[in-house]
Amino acid sequence: MSLRIKFLTRWVIPVAGAALAIGALFWLYRGLDLDRFLSAVADADAGWLLLLAGTILAEQLVRGWKWRQILFDLKPISSWRLFGAVLAGYGIGVLIPLGISPLVRSWLIARLEGLRMACVLMTAAIERFLDGIVFALFAGLVASVARIPDVEGNVRIGLAVAGALNLVLFAGLLYVVFVGRSPLGRDEARLSRWVDWLAAKGGWRFEGLRSAIREGIVWPRERRRQAGAVLASVVIKIIAATHFLWAGLSVGVILAFFDYLFLMVFAGFTLVLARFIRVPGGFVIGSGFALKLLGVPDEQALAMILLNYFLSIILMVGPGLFVLWRSGVDIREARLAEAKPNAST
Repeated sequence: MSLRIKFLTRWVIPVAGAALAIGALFWLYRGLDLDRFLSAVADADAGWLLLLAGTILAEQLVRGWKWRQILFDLKPISSWRLFGAVLAGYGIGVLIPLGISPLVRSWLIARLEGLRMACVLMTAAIERFLDGIVFALFAGLVASVARIPDVEGNVRIGLAVAGALNLVLFAGLLYVVFVGRSPLGRDEARLSRWVDWLAAKGGWRFEGLRSAIREGIVWPRERRRQAGAVLASVVIKIIAATHFLWAGLSVGVILAFFDYLFLMVFAGFTLVLARFIRVPGGFVIGSGFALKLLGVPDEQALAMILLNYFLSIILMVGPGLFVLWRSGVDIREARLAEAKPNAST
């Protein structure tokens, strides 16, 4: 990589993204009354915040249970262990915001359960693809029936298009993964030769990569586990939508049922887009814009967002690092999971 490209990716793009984020936040909250905002935060109801904290953790516990359903035929693993791995992945992901959460949690489970990381990583990918499909369906539901004020036409059409693209993308990825499983079992297949070439380039850490990938492309054989995995994805999205319900109640804001689904979908799309274009604070910006559309005063809206955001960080980073410590894992090793996703244990 040339010095110019390194300078562009390391400094120019992040600085430009940060400047764009600051500009967007300034525009969103240019009329903010600081005293009213601080008062909203200071007077937030502790009971609703405790419920918010509980649902943040409950969402990840359900995610761990869903991952168990997908992993079950490969190896039955405790939902609590998977829950801990999910927290560890998100915790490291907050400290190192490079999208490495699935790598870290897969690496941790592979290390603790004597599995190959590439194998576990494939199950995490399948879990994520299923999540993406369900999220797309929620986006379609919101675009169809939710009340979207002011710039209604543009936002509604945007959500519908984004949801359709999301559905095509993740359904396509899931299809490609399972269709690709069969060629991985044949030495002469082009896909097998490509994976073997990649493994040879990667050295001993990639030994057995093809068989590990093929082994990890699994779907539960039992119907109840299939249904459980799909149902868990739906429950996760519903729980995620209640985060703004509890945060809002803590500062005296009550919205309609579909408004919370709209907030979840809009903030989710904005977060993904912001990560793609390297703009920090995507959740804060997207949530702020959505709450402004719904007519929530800036002071209460920002309080809702920050209470939600910082509680999530505290509950992910603290317990996540604790899980890594209890597992006897050095954080520096977890950071290397992104660069060295070995196939063997």
